[in-house]
Amino acid sequence: MVCFGFLKLLMMAFNFLLSLCGAVLLATGIWVIVDKRSLLQLIGPLPKQILQYVIVGYVITATGGILCLLGLLGGCSAHKESKCLLMTFFSVILIIFIVEVGAAAAIAVYSSFAESILEKWAMSALKEDYGDDEFVTLMWNNTMRMFKCCGFNNHSDFNSSLFTTTRPGKMPLPCCKPEATSCSLTDAIEANLPGCFDHIVALVTKNFKIICGVAVGVCGLQICAMIIAMYLFSQLDKRFS
Repeated sequence: MVCFGFLKLLMMAFNFLLSLCGAVLLATGIWVIVDKRSLLQLIGPLPKQILQYVIVGYVITATGGILCLLGLLGGCSAHKESKCLLMTFFSVILIIFIVEVGAAAAIAVYSSFAESILEKWAMSALKEDYGDDEFVTLMWNNTMRMFKCCGFNNHSDFNSSLFTTTRPGKMPLPCCKPEATSCSLTDAIEANLPGCFDHIVALVTKNFKIICGVAVGVCGLQICAMIIAMYLFSQLDKRFS
């Protein structure tokens, strides 16, 4: 029974931290939704692009809410010593774990299409939104200045775009030399800056191991939580007999 008591306290502490992390994510998500411009000044160039396309503020808010509820469920199940709540907690964690494994498998299978998908949404932003949408314009300008690049492949990505259609003969200022105060197509050709694609891929590759390490750690915690939940569940009958 000493082991039961220790694991019960451990599970309550773990779920308290889970709820706390969820609350932080929830607050961060709401902040991202309400004040995107402040976030742009805080983070690096690549995540700025992701913000526009996966609606990261809503994703963070939803994740935070789920973690809060999951932490409360796990904590209450251990504190109340309820078999129903413990089984519910185990089932939810198991479902999330299966979804994560499925997502990892899908990423592994479709990784060869990643470059084409990346190019599709990047080109869509450059052609249709750059120069009109303030947020997209700001994030691309920051990205191009940071990497000293122009467009996704090169300056020709802006041909027939909304920007060049509404501003004939003009090119984005980051596509020219740093000292330039204006930028024409001739200036962009003379500057001959490379596209941002290689820089973006290099940044993703650099952080890939960190992402994998975090994912493995999260899966390990989920397995431990399921084992503890099942142990407490199996010991409840003996505890009350």
